[in-house]
Amino acid sequence: MLRQALLALSASTQARELIMANPLTRDVVARFVAGETAADALAVSGRLIAGGLDVSVDFLGEDTHDPEQAAGVAEEYIRLLRQLSAAGLAGGGRAEVSVKPTAVGLGLADHGEKTAMENIAKIAAVARNTGTTVTIDMEDHPRVEPTLRLVAELRADFPDLGCVIQSYLRRSADDCRELATAGSRVRLCKGAYKAPEGVGLAAKADVDLSYARCMRVLLDGPGYPMLATHDPRLIAIGGAKARQSGRGQDSFEFQMLYGIRPAEQSRLAAEGARVRVYLPYGSDWYGYLVRRLAERPANLAFFLRALATRH
Repeated sequence: MLRQALLALSASTQARELIMANPLTRDVVARFVAGETAADALAVSGRLIAGGLDVSVDFLGEDTHDPEQAAGVAEEYIRLLRQLSAAGLAGGGRAEVSVKPTAVGLGLADHGEKTAMENIAKIAAVARNTGTTVTIDMEDHPRVEPTLRLVAELRADFPDLGCVIQSYLRRSADDCRELATAGSRVRLCKGAYKAPEGVGLAAKADVDLSYARCMRVLLDGPGYPMLATHDPRLIAIGGAKARQSGRGQDSFEFQMLYGIRPAEQSRLAAEGARVRVYLPYGSDWYGYLVRRLAERPANLAFFLRALATRH
Protein backbone atom coordinates (compact mmCIF):
# COMPACT_ATOMS: atom_id res chain seq x y z
CA MET A 1 0.00 0.00 0.00
CA LEU A 2 2.79 2.43 0.91
CA ARG A 3 4.67 1.58 -2.27
CA GLN A 4 1.58 2.21 -4.41
CA ALA A 5 0.97 5.54 -2.69
CA LEU A 6 4.54 6.66 -3.28
CA LEU A 7 4.44 5.63 -6.92
CA ALA A 8 1.25 7.67 -7.33
CA LEU A 9 3.04 10.57 -5.65
CA SER A 10 5.84 10.36 -8.20
CA ALA A 11 3.34 11.37 -10.90
CA SER A 12 1.81 14.25 -8.91
CA THR A 13 2.70 17.68 -10.28
CA GLN A 14 1.51 19.39 -7.10
CA ALA A 15 3.64 17.15 -4.88
CA ARG A 16 6.61 17.63 -7.19
CA GLU A 17 6.41 21.41 -6.90
CA LEU A 18 5.98 21.31 -3.11
CA ILE A 19 8.84 18.91 -2.43
CA MET A 20 11.28 20.41 -4.92
CA ALA A 21 10.69 23.88 -3.47
CA ASN A 22 11.58 22.75 0.07
CA PRO A 23 15.24 23.65 0.72
CA LEU A 24 15.45 20.93 3.36
CA THR A 25 14.72 18.28 0.74
CA ARG A 26 17.83 19.09 -1.26
CA ASP A 27 20.09 18.22 1.65
CA VAL A 28 18.56 14.76 1.77
CA VAL A 29 18.64 14.31 -2.01
CA ALA A 30 22.43 14.67 -1.87
CA ARG A 31 22.60 11.16 -0.41
CA PHE A 32 21.06 9.67 -3.56
CA VAL A 33 22.08 12.14 -6.30
CA ALA A 34 25.65 13.18 -7.19
CA GLY A 35 24.66 16.81 -7.76
CA GLU A 36 23.12 18.99 -10.44
CA THR A 37 26.04 19.33 -12.87
CA ALA A 38 28.30 17.10 -14.93
CA ALA A 39 31.22 18.38 -12.82
CA ASP A 40 29.47 16.96 -9.75
CA ALA A 41 29.00 13.62 -11.50
CA LEU A 42 32.65 13.54 -12.56
CA ALA A 43 33.86 14.24 -9.03
CA VAL A 44 31.76 11.48 -7.49
CA SER A 45 32.61 9.07 -10.32
CA GLY A 46 36.30 9.62 -9.71
CA ARG A 47 35.91 8.95 -6.00
CA LEU A 48 33.91 5.76 -6.54
CA ILE A 49 36.28 4.41 -9.20
CA ALA A 50 39.27 5.16 -6.99
CA GLY A 51 37.52 3.02 -4.36
CA GLY A 52 37.36 0.01 -6.67
CA LEU A 53 33.82 0.50 -7.99
CA ASP A 54 32.49 1.13 -11.50
CA VAL A 55 29.72 3.62 -12.30
CA SER A 56 26.80 4.06 -14.66
CA VAL A 57 25.99 7.77 -14.87
CA ASP A 58 22.41 8.89 -15.48
CA PHE A 59 21.46 12.46 -16.43
CA LEU A 60 18.11 12.78 -14.69
CA GLY A 61 15.04 13.56 -16.74
CA GLU A 62 12.25 11.75 -18.56
CA ASP A 63 9.09 12.30 -20.61
CA THR A 64 10.66 14.92 -22.88
CA HIS A 65 8.01 16.25 -25.27
CA ASP A 66 10.12 18.67 -27.30
CA PRO A 67 12.57 17.56 -30.03
CA GLU A 68 15.04 20.30 -29.17
CA GLN A 69 15.02 19.32 -25.52
CA ALA A 70 15.58 15.67 -26.48
CA ALA A 71 18.53 16.72 -28.63
CA GLY A 72 19.85 18.77 -25.71
CA VAL A 73 19.78 15.73 -23.44
CA ALA A 74 21.76 13.77 -26.04
CA GLU A 75 24.31 16.56 -26.22
CA GLU A 76 24.61 16.54 -22.42
CA TYR A 77 25.48 12.84 -22.54
CA ILE A 78 28.00 13.40 -25.32
CA ARG A 79 29.72 16.16 -23.34
CA LEU A 80 29.67 13.97 -20.23
CA LEU A 81 31.27 11.04 -22.05
CA ARG A 82 34.03 13.23 -23.41
CA GLN A 83 34.67 14.65 -19.94
CA LEU A 84 34.77 11.17 -18.42
CA SER A 85 37.27 10.15 -21.10
CA ALA A 86 39.41 13.24 -20.56
CA ALA A 87 39.49 12.47 -16.84
CA GLY A 88 40.65 8.90 -17.54
CA LEU A 89 37.46 7.37 -16.15
CA ALA A 90 35.77 5.87 -19.22
CA GLY A 91 38.36 3.36 -20.42
CA GLY A 92 37.48 -0.29 -20.02
CA GLY A 93 33.89 0.65 -19.27
CA ARG A 94 34.72 1.80 -15.73
CA ALA A 95 32.28 4.69 -16.20
CA GLU A 96 29.42 4.11 -18.63
CA VAL A 97 26.13 5.99 -19.08
CA SER A 98 22.48 5.05 -18.63
CA VAL A 99 19.89 6.70 -20.88
CA LYS A 100 16.11 6.81 -20.49
CA PRO A 101 14.47 6.57 -23.94
CA THR A 102 11.78 9.14 -23.10
CA ALA A 103 14.50 11.64 -22.14
CA VAL A 104 15.83 11.55 -25.71
CA GLY A 105 12.51 11.60 -27.52
CA LEU A 106 10.64 8.31 -27.26
CA GLY A 107 7.52 10.06 -25.93
CA LEU A 108 7.30 12.59 -28.77
CA ALA A 109 3.95 12.63 -30.55
CA ASP A 110 5.63 12.59 -33.96
CA HIS A 111 8.46 10.19 -34.83
CA GLY A 112 9.26 9.46 -31.18
CA GLU A 113 10.97 6.12 -31.79
CA LYS A 114 12.97 7.49 -34.71
CA THR A 115 14.10 10.52 -32.70
CA ALA A 116 15.09 8.41 -29.70
CA MET A 117 16.98 5.96 -31.90
CA GLU A 118 18.94 8.71 -33.63
CA ASN A 119 19.84 10.37 -30.33
CA ILE A 120 20.87 7.11 -28.66
CA ALA A 121 22.96 6.17 -31.70
CA LYS A 122 24.86 9.46 -31.39
CA ILE A 123 25.50 8.82 -27.70
CA ALA A 124 26.53 5.20 -28.31
CA ALA A 125 28.97 6.21 -31.06
CA VAL A 126 30.76 8.63 -28.71
CA ALA A 127 30.73 6.02 -25.94
CA ARG A 128 32.41 3.50 -28.22
CA ASN A 129 35.05 6.04 -29.23
CA THR A 130 35.82 6.73 -25.56
CA GLY A 131 36.13 3.04 -24.65
CA THR A 132 32.86 2.58 -22.81
CA THR A 133 29.22 1.59 -23.24
CA VAL A 134 25.61 2.73 -22.97
CA THR A 135 22.75 1.03 -21.13
CA ILE A 136 19.17 1.81 -22.11
CA ASP A 137 16.99 2.16 -19.04
CA MET A 138 13.54 0.58 -18.94
CA GLU A 139 10.64 2.78 -17.89
CA ASP A 140 6.96 2.07 -17.21
CA HIS A 141 5.26 -0.93 -18.80
CA PRO A 142 3.76 0.81 -21.89
CA ARG A 143 7.35 1.69 -22.90
CA VAL A 144 8.65 -1.89 -22.82
CA GLU A 145 7.83 -2.86 -26.40
CA PRO A 146 9.12 0.35 -28.05
CA THR A 147 12.26 0.22 -25.89
CA LEU A 148 12.96 -3.38 -26.88
CA ARG A 149 12.48 -2.43 -30.53
CA LEU A 150 15.05 0.35 -30.09
CA VAL A 151 17.52 -2.05 -28.48
CA ALA A 152 17.06 -4.68 -31.20
CA GLU A 153 17.72 -2.17 -33.99
CA LEU A 154 20.59 -0.37 -32.30
CA ARG A 155 22.41 -3.58 -31.36
CA ALA A 156 23.06 -4.19 -35.06
CA ASP A 157 25.59 -1.34 -34.87
CA PHE A 158 26.27 -1.39 -31.13
CA PRO A 159 26.19 -5.04 -30.01
CA ASP A 160 27.31 -4.17 -26.46
CA LEU A 161 24.36 -1.82 -25.92
CA GLY A 162 22.91 -2.65 -22.51
CA CYS A 163 19.22 -3.17 -21.82
CA VAL A 164 17.26 -3.23 -18.56
CA ILE A 165 14.64 -5.84 -17.61
CA GLN A 166 12.38 -5.39 -14.58
CA SER A 167 11.31 -8.50 -12.68
CA TYR A 168 8.01 -7.03 -11.49
CA LEU A 169 6.60 -7.60 -14.99
CA ARG A 170 5.20 -11.05 -15.76
CA ARG A 171 6.83 -11.10 -19.19
CA SER A 172 10.38 -10.56 -17.95
CA ALA A 173 11.72 -14.13 -17.92
CA ASP A 174 10.76 -14.49 -21.59
CA ASP A 175 12.40 -11.14 -22.37
CA CYS A 176 15.57 -12.31 -20.64
CA ARG A 177 15.66 -15.41 -22.82
CA GLU A 178 15.37 -13.26 -25.94
CA LEU A 179 18.03 -10.78 -24.83
CA ALA A 180 20.61 -13.14 -23.30
CA THR A 181 22.62 -13.65 -26.47
CA ALA A 182 26.40 -13.78 -26.85
CA GLY A 183 27.95 -10.41 -26.11
CA SER A 184 24.74 -8.84 -24.86
CA ARG A 185 24.56 -6.85 -21.62
CA VAL A 186 21.35 -7.09 -19.58
CA ARG A 187 20.72 -5.25 -16.32
CA LEU A 188 18.15 -7.02 -14.17
CA CYS A 189 16.33 -4.97 -11.53
CA LYS A 190 13.04 -5.34 -9.67
CA GLY A 191 11.46 -2.19 -11.10
CA ALA A 192 9.90 0.88 -9.53
CA TYR A 193 6.78 1.57 -11.59
CA LYS A 194 3.11 0.61 -11.37
CA ALA A 195 1.50 -1.91 -13.69
CA PRO A 196 -2.08 -3.23 -13.89
CA GLU A 197 -3.00 -6.66 -12.63
CA GLY A 198 -2.11 -9.28 -15.20
CA VAL A 199 0.83 -7.22 -16.45
CA GLY A 200 2.77 -6.73 -13.25
CA LEU A 201 3.35 -8.63 -10.01
CA ALA A 202 2.13 -6.83 -6.90
CA ALA A 203 3.45 -9.01 -4.05
CA LYS A 204 7.09 -8.57 -3.05
CA ALA A 205 7.56 -12.34 -2.77
CA ASP A 206 6.38 -12.82 -6.36
CA VAL A 207 8.68 -10.07 -7.63
CA ASP A 208 11.60 -11.71 -5.81
CA LEU A 209 10.78 -15.12 -7.28
CA SER A 210 10.59 -13.57 -10.72
CA TYR A 211 13.97 -11.89 -10.13
CA ALA A 212 15.57 -15.21 -9.17
CA ARG A 213 14.03 -16.87 -12.24
CA CYS A 214 15.30 -14.12 -14.57
CA MET A 215 18.70 -14.21 -12.91
CA ARG A 216 19.06 -17.93 -13.59
CA VAL A 217 18.17 -17.38 -17.25
CA LEU A 218 20.81 -14.66 -17.62
CA LEU A 219 23.56 -16.47 -15.73
CA ASP A 220 23.00 -19.66 -17.72
CA GLY A 221 23.14 -17.71 -20.99
CA PRO A 222 26.13 -16.49 -23.03
CA GLY A 223 25.64 -12.78 -22.32
CA TYR A 224 26.93 -10.44 -19.62
CA PRO A 225 24.41 -10.23 -16.73
CA MET A 226 24.26 -7.09 -14.59
CA LEU A 227 22.45 -7.97 -11.35
CA ALA A 228 20.98 -4.79 -9.92
CA THR A 229 19.73 -5.50 -6.42
CA HIS A 230 20.35 -4.51 -2.80
CA ASP A 231 18.70 -7.65 -1.45
CA PRO A 232 21.35 -9.69 0.46
CA ARG A 233 19.53 -12.95 -0.26
CA LEU A 234 19.37 -12.34 -4.01
CA ILE A 235 23.00 -11.21 -4.06
CA ALA A 236 24.02 -14.47 -2.36
CA ILE A 237 21.88 -16.53 -4.75
CA GLY A 238 23.39 -14.69 -7.71
CA GLY A 239 26.94 -15.31 -6.56
CA ALA A 240 26.25 -18.99 -5.92
CA LYS A 241 24.51 -19.45 -9.27
CA ALA A 242 27.40 -17.73 -11.08
CA ARG A 243 29.88 -20.14 -9.49
CA GLN A 244 27.64 -23.09 -10.32
CA SER A 245 27.48 -21.91 -13.94
CA GLY A 246 31.29 -21.68 -14.07
CA ARG A 247 31.33 -17.92 -14.48
CA GLY A 248 34.41 -15.93 -13.56
CA GLN A 249 33.96 -12.74 -11.59
CA ASP A 250 34.70 -10.70 -14.71
CA SER A 251 31.80 -12.27 -16.64
CA PHE A 252 28.99 -10.58 -14.70
CA GLU A 253 28.54 -7.75 -12.24
CA PHE A 254 26.44 -6.54 -9.36
CA GLN A 255 24.86 -3.09 -9.51
CA MET A 256 23.54 -0.88 -6.72
CA LEU A 257 22.22 2.65 -6.43
CA TYR A 258 24.35 5.52 -5.23
CA GLY A 259 23.72 6.13 -1.54
CA ILE A 260 22.19 2.73 -0.80
CA ARG A 261 24.25 0.10 1.05
CA PRO A 262 27.65 1.65 0.25
CA ALA A 263 29.39 -0.64 2.75
CA GLU A 264 28.00 -3.68 0.92
CA GLN A 265 29.19 -2.25 -2.39
CA SER A 266 32.72 -1.95 -1.01
CA ARG A 267 32.59 -5.39 0.61
CA LEU A 268 31.64 -7.13 -2.63
CA ALA A 269 34.31 -5.24 -4.58
CA ALA A 270 36.94 -6.14 -1.96
CA GLU A 271 36.03 -9.81 -2.46
CA GLY A 272 36.77 -9.52 -6.16
CA ALA A 273 33.28 -8.98 -7.54
CA ARG A 274 32.70 -6.31 -10.15
CA VAL A 275 30.31 -3.76 -8.66
CA ARG A 276 28.80 -0.84 -10.56
CA VAL A 277 27.08 2.10 -8.88
CA TYR A 278 24.13 3.73 -10.64
CA LEU A 279 24.97 7.41 -10.28
CA PRO A 280 22.32 10.01 -11.18
CA TYR A 281 22.87 13.75 -11.49
CA GLY A 282 20.83 16.75 -12.62
CA SER A 283 18.16 19.08 -11.33
CA ASP A 284 15.16 16.92 -12.34
CA TRP A 285 15.54 14.53 -9.42
CA TYR A 286 11.96 14.35 -8.10
CA GLY A 287 10.66 11.24 -9.91
CA TYR A 288 13.89 9.37 -9.30
CA LEU A 289 13.86 10.16 -5.57
CA VAL A 290 10.23 9.14 -4.99
CA ARG A 291 10.72 5.83 -6.81
CA ARG A 292 13.76 5.11 -4.60
CA LEU A 293 11.61 5.77 -1.53
CA ALA A 294 8.95 3.41 -2.91
CA GLU A 295 11.48 0.61 -3.40
CA ARG A 296 12.67 0.42 0.20
CA PRO A 297 10.86 1.58 3.36
CA ALA A 298 14.27 2.19 4.93
CA ASN A 299 14.88 4.92 2.36
CA LEU A 300 11.62 6.63 3.33
CA ALA A 301 12.48 6.42 7.03
CA PHE A 302 15.87 7.98 6.34
CA PHE A 303 14.27 10.75 4.29
CA LEU A 304 11.69 11.62 6.97
CA ARG A 305 14.26 11.52 9.79
CA ALA A 306 16.57 13.79 7.85
CA LEU A 307 13.81 16.32 7.24
CA ALA A 308 12.73 16.22 10.89
CA THR A 309 16.22 16.85 12.22
CA ARG A 310 16.67 19.90 9.98
CA HIS A 311 13.73 21.92 11.28
